[in-house]
Amino acid sequence: MSEFIMTAIGISSIFFATTLGAALTLYFGAKTEGGLLTGIASGVMVAASVFSLLIPAFDGLSFMGAWRLLPIIGAFMAGGVIFYIIERLFSAFAERGGAGGDALIKAKKKFIAITVHNVPEGLAVGFAFGSAAALGRAGYIAALFLSLGIAVQNFPEGAAVAVPLNGAGLGRKKAFLYGVASGIVEPVAAVFGLIFSSMLNLALPVIMAFAAGTMIFVVIEDMSPEEKEERFAAWGFMIGFAIMMALDVAFGG
Repeated sequence: MSEFIMTAIGISSIFFATTLGAALTLYFGAKTEGGLLTGIASGVMVAASVFSLLIPAFDGLSFMGAWRLLPIIGAFMAGGVIFYIIERLFSAFAERGGAGGDALIKAKKKFIAITVHNVPEGLAVGFAFGSAAALGRAGYIAALFLSLGIAVQNFPEGAAVAVPLNGAGLGRKKAFLYGVASGIVEPVAAVFGLIFSSMLNLALPVIMAFAAGTMIFVVIEDMSPEEKEERFAAWGFMIGFAIMMALDVAFGG
């Protein structure tokens, strides 16, 4: 298998996996238990934030030692702040336009968060293939396995976007298209990462931490029924999460 074919498979697989996951809504629709879907979506987003974004972000800046706390935690908190602003603007727009109630608004906010998180994953895949040229065939094989690993993760993410949207009242086909749209940013970002791989070496970990902040914030803000009564609960979690990250990096290696 040529390096070009491996690159093409790697970049396309991350999108097709999301599309396949989103296609579940075409078969199952809104019949699945809503609470279960909310839990699955939240679990996928938290796990992706930690294992696919934050841990690789810290690893990417390991040469900075404990100082890597500053850009990573700064970007993590900035992700929450920016998403908070986007979420407030989106909610105000949705309420004026009669978007279909709280369930649909929350499902669309999860769509935004997962779409944002897909950008750095796509950049990571593109960066891996862009860097593989210096490593030869072994580098391309490693990049291919990275992309396939992300593709496996993207399958439930596609479902986590599309199925809750359908359960909240959106039609099956429209919910499916939302799921597809959440994943289409990945190959676009991958091509960008492939072209500009030499420039992304330092920026990618910060982008990953930013995306993790958006995902963690939306999960904590929307997963708890007490959220409306405790308006600062999401921010309390974000701060506590950031403090624990700092302690773990500073004293745990």
